[in-house]
Amino acid sequence: MESIYAAEMPPRHIFHICPESDWNDAVEAGFYYGGELDRQDGFIHFSGPEQVRETAERYLAGVTGLVLLKIEAERLGDALRWEKSRNDTAFPHLYGPLSVTDVERVTGLPLGSDGLHVFPEHD
Repeated sequence: MESIYAAEMPPRHIFHICPESDWNDAVEAGFYYGGELDRQDGFIHFSGPEQVRETAERYLAGVTGLVLLKIEAERLGDALRWEKSRNDTAFPHLYGPLSVTDVERVTGLPLGSDGLHVFPEHD
């Protein structure tokens, strides 16, 4: 599918939000296979830097116990594809498991007093 980044380089980093318990299981196994929706769709859903907050607000509002995974997109090779999704915008999808060694940073996503997730300053 066509990428929204046809005229420019895609972002260096992509992000995935998941329950901390799922991530802990992945660390033990060495690979993350995604959540229920990911496995149902046949790929792991990721977001670009300018997409991840909206993803959290839209699909995970009020959910506690989440972590934000930060991945350098280039490390995922050809298994990563940018495909059109919500609002006809391209999102990164990983067709295969995510090796825990490909994750650059894992950060907790607590809820703020407004009920929205508090994202780290550095991401």
